[in-house]
Amino acid sequence: MVKAAISRGTTPVSPEPVRILVVGGGYVGMYTALRLQRKLKPELKRGEAEIVVITPEPYMTYQPFLPEAAAGSISPRHVVVPLRRVLDKCRIVIGEVSSVDHAKRTATFTTLATEEEGTGAVDIAYDEIVLAPGSIARTLPVPGLADYAIGFKTVEEAIGLRNHVIEQMDIASSTRDPAVRDAALTFVFVGGGYAGVEALGELEDMARYAARYYHNVKAEDMKWILVEASDRILPEVGEAMGKYTVRELRRRNIDVRLETRLDSCEDRVAVLSDGARFPTRTVVWTAGVKPHPVLAAAGLPLNERGRLKCTAQLTVDGATHAWGAGDAAAVPDVTADEPGKECAPNAQHAVRQAKTLGDNITASLRKQPLQDYTHKYVGSVASLGLHKGVAHVYGRKLKGYPAWFMHRVYHLSRVPTINRKSRVLAEWTLSGLFKREIVSLGSLEHPRAEFELAAGGERPKESS
Repeated sequence: MVKAAISRGTTPVSPEPVRILVVGGGYVGMYTALRLQRKLKPELKRGEAEIVVITPEPYMTYQPFLPEAAAGSISPRHVVVPLRRVLDKCRIVIGEVSSVDHAKRTATFTTLATEEEGTGAVDIAYDEIVLAPGSIARTLPVPGLADYAIGFKTVEEAIGLRNHVIEQMDIASSTRDPAVRDAALTFVFVGGGYAGVEALGELEDMARYAARYYHNVKAEDMKWILVEASDRILPEVGEAMGKYTVRELRRRNIDVRLETRLDSCEDRVAVLSDGARFPTRTVVWTAGVKPHPVLAAAGLPLNERGRLKCTAQLTVDGATHAWGAGDAAAVPDVTADEPGKECAPNAQHAVRQAKTLGDNITASLRKQPLQDYTHKYVGSVASLGLHKGVAHVYGRKLKGYPAWFMHRVYHLSRVPTINRKSRVLAEWTLSGLFKREIVSLGSLEHPRAEFELAAGGERPKESS
């Protein structure tokens, strides 16, 4: 289905609006739709264009704030951006796209309603498609991983992990079994990238603070272990800052094990490739991501890593009317010195690519020339807990409090909407004036448990 292209000052040949389908509501999906509804405001008002966003969740998660949400520095509600409020000129569909037939310009998706109705998947036609489903956790066939580990990509996982850590401290405080106590106070994090290091740093900081309120649990009783398969952590901040981070974590009695893998976590025992064994009730898996499975079902060109082959204009290579960016796309880095280098799949590129993507889709519809995606390297920042961090910004290397402050300033400037900026800033201000909250709300994961028990049912068993 190909409709007449939009052009300024002309009337479209077809009465039907040009439909732009955005698959995914993450960084790329939300920012692209936001850009499109601004750039295509006249066409949307005249009914000549329509933007449809299909996403599994009704919000975009600002993932750099997940570690602080897990530590209790930010409310979980302020880590997410409601799509219906931000994308008020778009049609938001909460569902999952399972396949794309680009030859017919249709996408197949399911929603909660289709499951309830038993009608199965439905099709939606489009004229332009933006594939921005993001990525999912890259897991390995490690025995016990699916049964006992937890990821760290969603706000639900972050809050669940916070509740879990505090519950383990409660278990350790009340048990009479030394083995149970030791396992409860041992926390293993696998993966030395941003997610693993920041989550470990923030949660260790929170748990160390919480220990002062337990009569029989001390900070030195807890074991925090970071497992990384390569010979360095946080490669984005540079080798020097990565080594400083290792020294800083070890100074806090965190066991950092480089060139080490997790071989098994069966029966609540983490077995490492260096022969170490740690009875533990907590294994956090942050060892990388992989492209969303829908890309393989889209019938579009993929590279060897399963990402969309894209041009510098963010079109899918060899396919017209198809666009990609962010984690899902392999985009050439035209600013790199070495040929063939691709843009890293991180939030910095995703947000910037979305701006270019929205502009290029608009230009394409208006028969105007497209622009290449170019960027200037700003730097990288990482938090290691309250008042601790590392940064490599504009060629300058920072550590400790200055880096932590830079981390907060940078992400506050990047989190979408004035509403979210104000709420996050208010929470940071209040957290500086008052003590941390150390309450576990683990019952949120089973909200009907107490009622079911009162009604004669059984209390759900702990799964983590």
